[in-house]
Amino acid sequence: MRRTALLVSAALLTGLLPWATARAADDPAPVSVDRFEGEVPFAAQPAEGIFTWGGDTDDPPALELAARPDAPEGAKVLTGTYDISGYGGFTHDFAAGEPGHDWSAHRGIRFWWEGQDNGRKVAFEIKDGGAHGEASELWTTSFTDDFTGWKQVEIPFTDFTYRTDYQPVGGIDHVLGLDRMWGYAVTLPTGVKGRFAMDGVELYGRADQSLRASVTTGAAVYPVEEGGTAKVGVTVTTTGARPLEEPVTVAYTTAGGTATPGRDYTPVSGTLTFPAGTASGASLTVRVPTLRDKAAEPAETVPLKLTVTGAKAPETPQVVIDAHGLPYLNPKLPVRKRVADLLGRMSLAEKAGQMTQAERGALTDQGDVAGYALGSVLSGGGSTPTPNTPEAWAKMIDAFQLRAQATRFQIPLIYGVDAVHGHNNLVGATIMPHNVGLGATRDPRLAERTGAVTAAEVRATGIPWDFAPCLCVSRDERWGRSYESFGEDPALVESMETVVQGLQGRADGSDLSRGDKVLATAKHFVGDGGTGYGTSTTGTYTIDQGVTKVTRQELEAVHLAPFRTAVDRGVGTVMPSYSSLDVIGDGQGPVKMHARGDMINGVLKGRMGFDGFVISDWNAIDQLPGDYASHVRTSVNAGLDMMMVPYSYKDFTGTLVDEARAGRISERRIDDAVSRILTQKFRLGLFEHPYADTRGAAAIGSPAHRAVARQAAAESQVLLKNSGGLLPLRKGEKVYVAGSDADDIGNQTGGWTVTWQGGSGNTVPGTTILDGMRAAGGDVTYSKDASAPTDGYDAGVVVVGETPYAEGVGDVGNGHRLTLSAADQAAVDKVCAAMKCAVLIVSGRPQLVGDRLGRIDALVASWLPGTEGAGVADVLYGRRPFTGQLPVTWPRSESQLPINVGDPSYDPQFPYGWGLTTLTHVPRGGAATLRALGAAAAAAERTGADRAGRELVTRARLIVQHKVGERMTAAVARPFADADHLLLTGHYAKAVQKLTEAYRAA
Repeated sequence: MRRTALLVSAALLTGLLPWATARAADDPAPVSVDRFEGEVPFAAQPAEGIFTWGGDTDDPPALELAARPDAPEGAKVLTGTYDISGYGGFTHDFAAGEPGHDWSAHRGIRFWWEGQDNGRKVAFEIKDGGAHGEASELWTTSFTDDFTGWKQVEIPFTDFTYRTDYQPVGGIDHVLGLDRMWGYAVTLPTGVKGRFAMDGVELYGRADQSLRASVTTGAAVYPVEEGGTAKVGVTVTTTGARPLEEPVTVAYTTAGGTATPGRDYTPVSGTLTFPAGTASGASLTVRVPTLRDKAAEPAETVPLKLTVTGAKAPETPQVVIDAHGLPYLNPKLPVRKRVADLLGRMSLAEKAGQMTQAERGALTDQGDVAGYALGSVLSGGGSTPTPNTPEAWAKMIDAFQLRAQATRFQIPLIYGVDAVHGHNNLVGATIMPHNVGLGATRDPRLAERTGAVTAAEVRATGIPWDFAPCLCVSRDERWGRSYESFGEDPALVESMETVVQGLQGRADGSDLSRGDKVLATAKHFVGDGGTGYGTSTTGTYTIDQGVTKVTRQELEAVHLAPFRTAVDRGVGTVMPSYSSLDVIGDGQGPVKMHARGDMINGVLKGRMGFDGFVISDWNAIDQLPGDYASHVRTSVNAGLDMMMVPYSYKDFTGTLVDEARAGRISERRIDDAVSRILTQKFRLGLFEHPYADTRGAAAIGSPAHRAVARQAAAESQVLLKNSGGLLPLRKGEKVYVAGSDADDIGNQTGGWTVTWQGGSGNTVPGTTILDGMRAAGGDVTYSKDASAPTDGYDAGVVVVGETPYAEGVGDVGNGHRLTLSAADQAAVDKVCAAMKCAVLIVSGRPQLVGDRLGRIDALVASWLPGTEGAGVADVLYGRRPFTGQLPVTWPRSESQLPINVGDPSYDPQFPYGWGLTTLTHVPRGGAATLRALGAAAAAAERTGADRAGRELVTRARLIVQHKVGERMTAAVARPFADADHLLLTGHYAKAVQKLTEAYRAA
């Protein structure tokens, strides 16, 4: 449909629609944007159309144009149903090939909405400037569905604010010009099933003069020491930076607040005038003097009320006289005394606020940080500032911290983020291999270094808390989170927990206040890696968030063991799992971990002695049975100290207070939770230094940091097969490179990279594997689909694998599988038929290649190596040796899953611990040599010579691998895998015995 067909005149509308709203005589005619009669199709850019979107496959709503006899306008309305766990909604974009609309003559936008009276906020967004609707600047507001039946919702353009949580092009000019508009979008409520109906979207009224000019203040909060003078800057800006056409006046007066005029501050009032012709950006200052007394006091507020004429008014700024003289503010006191003093002063509502964590983009008003005394704010996956730079992160978090200064005790926020393989939400950060790759390195010291780099880059952007590491023991590679695990063996996971020290520093927490350390989180407690396939009840997930059914012995040995180690290492926080735990014989059946007080209070805090705090997973308490009050009561009483309630922070704080007042949650439980939270905030030094220390920002993505990631990528490469010694390649060889993942840094970095799910393509700065091969000096020809001629090459390298995913979205059976795509299979077949070939598999888990293995000369498990593809090239061209070992078992077929080291039936393609090496001569000898190595290993074990013991087992492993070659059998695989587990647990002599058993079976 042509755009002009939408521009229906007011006279025509009034004639057709007897209910049309009356307008003032001098108002311009309303302009129809959407009538929902079929004139706008369901379509997406570049065409004009309505389309849906969401955080995962379940989140987009279902829409239809339905005939309704009660339609407010015409015969049809837009109706839809939704059940959104993350985010979801719909958009009407105007066609990209035509000019944007000019809405500047109108006061606002309005539409008919059929209310369900559910009390939920519905976000409404308009799109300004840029190239088209998906590359525009986003401005947002919301309305509350607190009515029943049809109602015309009117939104003046003055109500829209610049969207800070997401901007598709990083923002343009931060000015709502209204002269190049590209449509609108509706974000529907989360966490509840619902339906809606909408009709008659139109522009209405005459433009408000205040759209052309705005008054702003330098900040929303002005902390000042008692006796000091706050200087509030008042600035006027205009659309297009034009001089003011008419005068703007700002009357100001100090009124209200908790400070007492004449005793705490000197009242001020007056008027500021910006005459016509004043340049955009001009500023004047209001000074508010405070008065000094000798009393120790909490913080006190002095609102500066501003009455603006001729421009859009800002939020009322608050002068805050800092808290002073109270014991908890004394850094010389022990932390426990500071905590006790502060806790004793807090109200129940303030304590509830400390137990609450909101998502940055879900704050309906940034003033809610102080209004609800929030303890924490987080960025979910992909929730980033605009632009996504270190400076913008620090500025954003400082702004949140500034809001917290307007509370009575000025308790700083603790901001959290999922930095699970580097500071992965930040464009330009150093992205490490995912944990499965780190597990393949078998290098605890390197794991610690990767944690240290991550911590330094995260803290330099103002973030003191990292929701990592994941200490899951992955027992089924069909799980979409399996790459977040260091491996399938708890001993391997425990060995890699040096990453906790990399993140936090010393186990006693004494390093946490440093500018390069962050609070770590051991997740997900407990058993998330053991969920059974088909047990998930979350949307279309098949295994994630399902049920882990284990014996008590298996629970202790496999899933709890890594958390004991984490507690010993002083990890500051623990996050429970979404999954359910079903301990055979305990009579409880499957119980959601967020409700298992026996495990959180009893095992984690009681038996293990964990003294940090427990943070829930994203909206996880909503998965508990019963009503919302039951969710809150059950989870808090089970031992959760802080709730990640991204969108429902208001409901949570109110409900927690109600439950405590009713006696269903004890004051002692709440005080324990808040004490744990405050303890970590004091240890982090946030009371003394709440704002970002950006001195380390210059090192983000630096050569030194990338060198660590490059080494990790190199050491993570596992050489599974190497017939004829094809690898390493020689620089003089002509190499044909193909495959979907050779030149795709998005695939190479995987999920949890800039966005929650990650994405293919050029998503982050870095070096692809192809880039690395070229930089290594290789004579390389690249053809992604292997369509280029294949004659005349010495070797081929085909880089194939998975596209990014995260969590249950990546579960096998939920749109994913463990086999290569048809295009990847075709590339492997063509290249390997034409020349000697090495196949690199870039993936978060093993891919089944058994039917092609015979035609592949060299096979490499590359995992998800991160941004430093040069590390992969380092081992391909022999700059470093292949040394990686399988952190998980590589199956022959999907029917074998789950398959793990220690299973009684164990016949994989490649066993756990397998990994060929290059640039190292395989030790000579046979059974006699293995006997000698076993004796030496026993001696090393007796004397505690761990390094020598490990080296002896490694020599034995190389001998066995050399003999086995490509003749893998179950008789070889089982003892071979057992040997690696024994090595990790310090049983060097038994490890050599198992390797000897594998040698004899080969």
